[in-house]
Amino acid sequence: QVPLVESGGGLVQAGDSLRLSCAASGGTFSNYAMGWFRQAPGKEREFVAAISWRGGTTNYAESVKDRFTISRDNAKKTVYLQMSSLKPEDTAVYYCTADLFGRTSSASYDYKYWGQGTQVTVSS
Repeated sequence: QVPLVESGGGLVQAGDSLRLSCAASGGTFSNYAMGWFRQAPGKEREFVAAISWRGGTTNYAESVKDRFTISRDNAKKTVYLQMSSLKPEDTAVYYCTADLFGRTSSASYDYKYWGQGTQVTVSS
């Protein structure tokens, strides 16, 4: 088991920045590829970003490329999602997820462990 706890969500205005954090406990964090997904009301969960277990490879959804940055600190067992130039359409619950020795997959079924999510609301 790899419990994941997200934090950092909130209500911001369009154009603002926000940083999400996801802290892991249990397991060997550095062995897990980490990802962020999001789900807006009435929509399916969608891929946002992922980072390899060593941090050398990242993958982004086209909709967030050049605005969001995923990073990790293996010593702190934490993965981050720095979000800038936020838009109302970024409003969603953001979920952190982990995949043992995984690659930076954009498919939710590749990830075994999921956090409870943190709400991000962007007002126009």
